[in-house]
Amino acid sequence: MGTHADSTLEIFPPQQHLARTTLNLRPRCTQAEHMSAPAKQKQLPHYVYLNDKNIEHYTKSTLQGKYGLLPSEAFWRERQEYLHKHGYVLRPRYWPDWQPSWLGTNLHPAYCEDSIVSFKHQVIDARRKVDDSVVAIKTFSRDSQELEVAQFLSSQQDPQNRSVPILEILDDPYDPSLLLMVMPYLRPIHNPEFTTVGEVIDFVDQTLEGLVFMHRNRVVHRDIAIENIMMDAQALYPDGHHPVRLNYTPDAIYKVTPLPRAEHRMKYYYIDFGLARRFPEGASPYVVGDVGRDTDVPELSSDVPYDAYKVDIFALGNLYFKEFEEKFHGVHFLLPLIEKMKQRQPEMRPSADEALAEWINIRSSLDKSVSRWRLAPKSEPAIGRMFNDVVAVAWEGISHLTKFTR
Repeated sequence: MGTHADSTLEIFPPQQHLARTTLNLRPRCTQAEHMSAPAKQKQLPHYVYLNDKNIEHYTKSTLQGKYGLLPSEAFWRERQEYLHKHGYVLRPRYWPDWQPSWLGTNLHPAYCEDSIVSFKHQVIDARRKVDDSVVAIKTFSRDSQELEVAQFLSSQQDPQNRSVPILEILDDPYDPSLLLMVMPYLRPIHNPEFTTVGEVIDFVDQTLEGLVFMHRNRVVHRDIAIENIMMDAQALYPDGHHPVRLNYTPDAIYKVTPLPRAEHRMKYYYIDFGLARRFPEGASPYVVGDVGRDTDVPELSSDVPYDAYKVDIFALGNLYFKEFEEKFHGVHFLLPLIEKMKQRQPEMRPSADEALAEWINIRSSLDKSVSRWRLAPKSEPAIGRMFNDVVAVAWEGISHLTKFTR
């Protein structure tokens, strides 16, 4: 088993069992090794089946490599057995003896879980055997500062700690320069979308608290952006969802509808500490490097030192501006905080503690009803906004009445 994947898609060899089957053949799409027999045998909806002509088409395209593993996926297939021995089960697509489950059936590949490609090079999803929970496994360089920072933050027991927990660190079985980091599986913070002002308030609460925690522990993130804050949304999907095709059931056949986000508090986490740094006690906070996702930070430079703490402040304030104030009505109360955090002169920006104190003052001045306001997009036409606001108020009334009569 080689360490490096080939640079081309892997093409499947012809199979002897590919004789075309009749349309009522029992499907054999696979999801995972612990999937129960009744789930495998349930009747599937009509849209997952192909006619005779399409069976031939998809069989041919499959054998030509259309659904083959990407080089980045082959990396994980090589490590499947090692991860399995350590208690982590990859999806069947990454098993060494995998053959596409739709071959020899009348099922559309799109509705077979093992056809779904993962385009993330460094991260793969898996199931942890001990509790059947979904986790994310990331490969990274042993020499990276990410390990030291992530492990330090994860080890700190503090209610303000919003850094992604590290469940386990494994040696890479083939490349001694790499490590495998196991973390909880998280979703993008805007999937599903924010729906009420209260959700925005809670997001600001948690992210500012998390920044205070990092900075008090002399850690700077240096890459705060929408992509690097994620959420644990398990409460919205009690029956789970597919880890790549996020809005579908784990078997990738049915669309899944999340529970109302406003009724379930999300937990937000800072992730990706690849650019992070932990300063020794009393060390200068000045660094160089025009790196990071937020290119709006004015002082970034590859040769002129700047205060890394103040970069984090600007980046988080910019995130609040771009993701909320710029997009939605009803969150204008964020502007005073955003303006202070986004001062062009770094020395004019507040510290993380000062930003949190400012936010607490703003939040305490808000009427309690603000939290229940619908988050109305600024792109929404005025008439549409009025109608949607009325509907939202009506549903809120029904929801409260239902809770009262239970």
